[in-house]
Order: sequence, then structure tokens, then C-alpha cells
Amino acid sequence: MINNSVHTEKIRAGKRTYFIDIKKMLSEDYYLTITESRRTREGDEKQFAKTKIFIYPEDINRFIKYLQTSVDKMKSLMPNYDFTQFDKK
Repeated sequence: MINNSVHTEKIRAGKRTYFIDIKKMLSEDYYLTITESRRTREGDEKQFAKTKIFIYPEDINRFIKYLQTSVDKMKSLMPNYDFTQFDKK
């Protein structure tokens, strides 16, 4: 297996962990993956369910634009929610 990972950010969030990875393609371009990993239980065994999305260079600007638009909208819908309450310093 070829490890094409160039950079990783890891975000722990309770039973979930998010990974934001920059990976290199064979064509020397890069792409972004966002992975959610959730702990689950199958009987006595701990397991992990993973969901992954890929964002390619041609989509990155639109993705960031609409992600920021959606985050801003969510915050406007929840004006009394403290979005910083789980930030670690």
C-alpha cells in the first residue's frame, strides 16, 4: 500500500474523530479528504465506522465558499449557542 498522505489534521470530538488529510495523486496534484471515524460496538468488540469525502483541486474554492456560507447560516440560526464551549486551549 502506498502512503500518499502529505499532511493530516486530527480533531477529536467525543466518540467521533475527524481527519483532514492532504494527499498526493499520481499526477502530482493534491486532493483533500475529510474522514469521520466513529466508535461503535459489535457485541463486546470496539469497532470504527468511517465516512470519507474527497475534495479535488477544481472543487476546493466552491467547497470552502459554501462550507463557510453554511457555517455562517447555522450560527445565525443558533444565536445563543456558544460554539466555543468545546474549544481546547
